[in-house]
Amino acid sequence: MNILNNSSHISDVYVEIQYCYDSVSGSCKKNVQPLSLQFSMFAFMAFAILVTVTGNLLVITSIAHFKQLHTTTNCLILSLAVCDFLMGAFVMPCSAMRSVYGCWYLGDFVCKFHSSMDIMLSTSSTFHLSFISVDRYFAVCTPLLYHSIVNSVTALLMIITSWVFPAIFAFGMIFSGLNMKGSEHFFETQVQCVGGCTMILTPASAAFSTIFAFFLPGLIMFSIYLKIYMVARRQARSIKDLTRQIKVEDGNGSAVSRKQERKKAETLAVVVGVFLFCFTPFFLCSIMDPFIGYSIPPTLIDALVWFGYMNSGFNPFIYAFFYSWFRKALRLILSGKILYRDSCRMKLYS
Repeated sequence: MNILNNSSHISDVYVEIQYCYDSVSGSCKKNVQPLSLQFSMFAFMAFAILVTVTGNLLVITSIAHFKQLHTTTNCLILSLAVCDFLMGAFVMPCSAMRSVYGCWYLGDFVCKFHSSMDIMLSTSSTFHLSFISVDRYFAVCTPLLYHSIVNSVTALLMIITSWVFPAIFAFGMIFSGLNMKGSEHFFETQVQCVGGCTMILTPASAAFSTIFAFFLPGLIMFSIYLKIYMVARRQARSIKDLTRQIKVEDGNGSAVSRKQERKKAETLAVVVGVFLFCFTPFFLCSIMDPFIGYSIPPTLIDALVWFGYMNSGFNPFIYAFFYSWFRKALRLILSGKILYRDSCRMKLYS
C-alpha cells in the first residue's frame, strides 16, 4: 500500500513538469507557479517598469527643455537618465517574461542582444556615475579651475566614453562567446536548452567583467566622494560668513556658492550610494558563482538582478527629494506649462 502511494505521488509530481516547448526535444523546463504568484510578480515588475520609464522620462524632459539646466553636471545626469530609461523600456520587460515563466520565446539572437544591452546599460551607469563624481571633485575641490577643466568638450567626451566602451565590452563579449570561453562543453550539456536565455561566465571572464563594470568604478567613486567629503568639511570650517564666501559661476554664468556645489555633490553621492547598494549583491554573486561550481540558486540571482534594476527607478525620486529645480520642472511639465511659448527660458532657481 505504501509503494502504491509513493508511485502515485511520483506520478503527480511528474505531471506537474511543464516545458517551454512541449513538442521540441531538449526544451527547457517551465516555471510552474500558482496564478496568484504569477500575477503578483507581473504586477510588481510592471510597476517597477512604469516607475522607471516615467520617472526618467520626466528627468530627460526637464533637463532637455529648460535652458537654465543645460550645465555640465546636468548633461551627465541627462545621459544617465537616458541609460535608465532604456533599461526600463527595453531590457526589463523581456526580463519580466523570463523571470515569471522561466522561458525565452524570442530566439537566440534576441537573447544575445538582450543580454548585451543589459550588461552595456549597467556598465554605462557605472561609467556615468564615475564621471559625475569626477565632475563634482573639480567643482568642490578646485572651483577656480573648474570651468577650464570641465567644459562642454570634456562633458561630451565623458558621455561618449560612457556609452562606447560599455557597448564594445558587452556586445563584444556576448556575441564572440568570450564569456564562456573554455566552458562550452559545460554550457552545452548542463545549461543550454530550447527556450532558455541563460548567460554563464567562466571564472576568468567573471573576474574581469565584474572588476571592469563595477568594482573598479565603484572604488573610484567611493574614493572621490571620500575626498570631496574631507575637502567640504575643511571648507565649511574655514568659511566664517556665508555672505562673504567665494562665488563660482555655473554653466549659464550665474553665481553659485561653494555651499551649493557641495550640496550638489552630496546629492549625487546619495545617487552613487543607492547604486552601489542595489548592485553590489548581484556583482558579488556574479564573481563568486563560477568559483563555487555555479551553485548559487538561479532564483536568487534573478531576484538580485531585479534588485539592481530597481536602481534605475530610484534616481528620479532622489532628484525630486533633493533638487528644488526638479520639483518645479515637474510641476510645469504636469501642468502643461512647458507648451507655452518661451517656457524653456523659465527660471527654476535663482
